[in-house]
Amino acid sequence: MAYNILIVDDSVLTRAAIKRIIDMVDLDVDEVLEAENGIEAFKVLESKNVDVVLADLNMPEMGGVELVHKMKSDDAYSDIPVIVVSTESSVTRIKELLSEGIKDFLHKPFSPEEFRATLAKNLEV
Repeated sequence: MAYNILIVDDSVLTRAAIKRIIDMVDLDVDEVLEAENGIEAFKVLESKNVDVVLADLNMPEMGGVELVHKMKSDDAYSDIPVIVVSTESSVTRIKELLSEGIKDFLHKPFSPEEFRATLAKNLEV
């Protein structure tokens, strides 16, 4: 099964770096979609079938936490795993995020191997 991945980050460079890593790892990917913030991400979710969301925490207009809350409160999107990709390093904060509905956490910077393992675990590859 080929997966559709949505990258939500306000940094064009970060989105490009994640796309390069997706190309490097051995995952069956159909489409890589992009959004600059949670509002744009929700528009993508409404128009495309998405299998996993990779979201930054701090973005203008709607950040990652707000995006997760909005997705979890809507039955159409509540089962889509959200993996936060961030420089956040507080163990307490990461535990809070996990209790708020994110599926996993990937700490920037990360290796292609870490990235693949995290996606594989959450997509049940």
